Amino acid sequence: MKIYSYQGKKNVSGEQIRQFRIKNRLSQSELAARLQIQGVMLERDSISRIESGTRFVADYELYVFANVLGVDVASLLEVQEKP
Repeated sequence: MKIYSYQGKKNVSGEQIRQFRIKNRLSQSELAARLQIQGVMLERDSISRIESGTRFVADYELYVFANVLGVDVASLLEVQEKP
């Protein structure tokens, strides 16, 4: 059986990506541009879907997100438990 969601989302890193993006004062478009410079072709709408949890995140995308945001991959994988 394949599992396509965890706690109703397709990724566990979207919320952390959003928080680190805001902390770095980047818009979704600016983050997309920085990812594209690193060779990951994502558009602003893909960033939005990742942050909202409606798009999967590949391992190589997660690696580049961490590099661009200046954090380690583990910090993007910290799961926030629902109350």
